Amino acid sequence: MSVRRNTIKQNEKKLNKMKTDAVRSTKINNDMKKLSLILLLFAGFFVTSCGDDEPDEPVTNTIVDIAVGDDQFSTLVAALTRVSLVETLQGDGPFTVFAPTNDAFTALGVDLATISDADLTDILLYHVVGAEVKSTDLADGQTYASTASASGPGGAALSILIESGSGVTVNNTATVTTADIIADNGVIHVVDAVITPLDVVGHASANANFTSLVGALAGAPGDLVGVLSGDGPFTVFAPLNSAFDDISTVVAGLTADQLATVLTYHVVAGANVTSGDLTNGAVGTVAGQEVTVDITDGVKITDATGGESTVVLADVQATNGVIHVLDRVLIPSL
Repeated sequence: MSVRRNTIKQNEKKLNKMKTDAVRSTKINNDMKKLSLILLLFAGFFVTSCGDDEPDEPVTNTIVDIAVGDDQFSTLVAALTRVSLVETLQGDGPFTVFAPTNDAFTALGVDLATISDADLTDILLYHVVGAEVKSTDLADGQTYASTASASGPGGAALSILIESGSGVTVNNTATVTTADIIADNGVIHVVDAVITPLDVVGHASANANFTSLVGALAGAPGDLVGVLSGDGPFTVFAPLNSAFDDISTVVAGLTADQLATVLTYHVVAGANVTSGDLTNGAVGTVAGQEVTVDITDGVKITDATGGESTVVLADVQATNGVIHVLDRVLIPSL
């Protein structure tokens, strides 16, 4: 009996110890779970806090981003920054930018440190078209486009001449050396020359279809080239080379003064008359004689001899006036 009592007491001690250990183990496990939960919550708070303090910047690839990232455009970027056009070209667009290289600005021969902000702004905006025009969008031949430079008479948007064929040129002076650099808000075409705004004589000289007109202006008395390079504004009805070819025998028999009369018969002084401003009726010219405009079906002009000419292209906007292209030469009373 004595031995049995001792055995029972020993078993009771072991059982009590096991219960104590079990309670202690449960407490430790619970404490570990609490600690793990605290650490997890703290880690989540830390990550969230860091994300709130430093939000990710959106990645953009605007025309300005591309220009800033390319050293050959550092002069262009500096010029845009100076006249506060950077934000404009970071906008939604779409834009087409003919981007001159640093070498192009150097070749221009204009000191960017002394040129006025107004003149610099006009030159830069003259390189911008308010639409996305890729090289593949251009048909072979000539296309006139309106630019973002609104320095024509009455705030009219100036035109540029884009010619596409074996390559692409602008105003017959700048060549596109790299085309179709795609941006988020448009497209860039790299050009090897700075494109400067043109007056009516400059536009006529830039277009190979007006060589006969330009030659006649240069050869006529009265310094007509100088006059038409003045302040204006002028509205010029410009006959194509083919129009002069059609009356080559007539032109050959004109005196110098008569040729001057023919040429000034194509000019309206003191007005920048766009196609939208034209109305039916008589219009006075610099030659002192009238032409008659009819806009019933397109734009047709009748001269003093009863000959009719059609406007085949309207609204080539220059700095000092506007040009409308004719398919026939207007003949005044001689």
